Amino acid sequence: MRPLRPFNFNTSAELFPAAIRKKKRAGFTYRRFGTAAEAVQFAMEQLPTDSLNGAYLQVEEARFDQNGIRSLYESEAFPLPRRRKAEAAAETDADAA
Repeated sequence: MRPLRPFNFNTSAELFPAAIRKKKRAGFTYRRFGTAAEAVQFAMEQLPTDSLNGAYLQVEEARFDQNGIRSLYESEAFPLPRRRKAEAAAETDADAA
C-alpha cells in the first residue's frame, strides 16, 4: 500500500452544485477557484446546508463530496482562517441592511 500524498490546498479547484431537478435554485452555480482552500472555505462558510448537500469539489483528479469537503476544512493543514456559518450569515445580513 502506497502512502497518501498530502493534499495541496494551493491547487485550483472547481465546485459543482448538487444536481436538483425538482427546484430551480438561484445563486449557487458552478464556480472555479484559484485555490482549493478558497473553494473549501466558500463551500463551508457561504453555501447553505441544502446547497452543500450533493455538491462536490473537483481538485485535479480527486473528487470530494460534502463529507470530504468538511474533512478538508477541519484538517490541521487547512491554511485559511475558519469562520462559522452563523457568523458569515450574520455578516451577510448586516451588509444587506
